[in-house]
Amino acid sequence: MKETEREGRRWFLQARDDARFVAWVEKEGSFFDKGCFIAQQSGEKALKACLYARGERRVFGHSLFEMATELLRTDEIFRSITDEARRLDRFYIPTRYPNGLPGGTPFEVYTQKDLQEARQDLDRVLKACARFLETQGIHFE
Repeated sequence: MKETEREGRRWFLQARDDARFVAWVEKEGSFFDKGCFIAQQSGEKALKACLYARGERRVFGHSLFEMATELLRTDEIFRSITDEARRLDRFYIPTRYPNGLPGGTPFEVYTQKDLQEARQDLDRVLKACARFLETQGIHFE
């Protein structure tokens, strides 16, 4: 297995595991702020998996939208998730820090609806990334 395939696979497997945690949080019905943040993190790891699989040696940054836009140079499939990427990006800072919000604290502000929408966006990102990775010869059971 080539190094790019191996690294893409490792990052995507971690993204999938993080997504399982998001689903668990949603089922639990609490910790919505943390679930939204992990949804963003999972999407970030999935897109980084695609960049690594594409041949990138170093991948920096945290913006899903920027990564999806960069990946559009390689495959049009990423056009289908740019809105989802934008929405997930909103969970990177304010879900973790009170000063990321104009008032209140993250655990008070984020709701089950926020988490449900984040999970739905994440599901779309993961599906698009999995399809891309398959085209790169990286297969998952």
